[in-house]
Amino acid sequence: MNAMLTQKGAMAYSQVSHVSGVEGASPHKLIDILLAGAIENISIAKGHMERNNPASKGAAISKSIEILDELRISLDLSTGELAENLDALYLYAQKSLITTNQNNDQLLLNGVSQLLTDLRNSWNTIPDKIQQHYKP
Repeated sequence: MNAMLTQKGAMAYSQVSHVSGVEGASPHKLIDILLAGAIENISIAKGHMERNNPASKGAAISKSIEILDELRISLDLSTGELAENLDALYLYAQKSLITTNQNNDQLLLNGVSQLLTDLRNSWNTIPDKIQQHYKP
């Protein structure tokens, strides 16, 4: 990953939700916050889909896509396979969200939500000792 997540990434999430702790958060915590924001907006989109509110559904999906874009931008693809795989995962999620928005595909929306939830859960199992070796 890049040495530092862009402030734009943190701002993308702060536009989604007011979260204390974004300022001064570690790079590891910022990624957790961004993943949480993407998942939260997918959940919001699902509710709007169920209530047949396409404009609000589209807005929530767009926020998730923006957050995923910031996560992609933060990757340092020169570091190897892990960064490349994360890039492919984020891109897949973005494309799937676009398809979901166009087709009201709740099954695909649920799949993207589960994928990002699994990623976030895995991310949060990284031991503190390893997190500390990552320096912005």
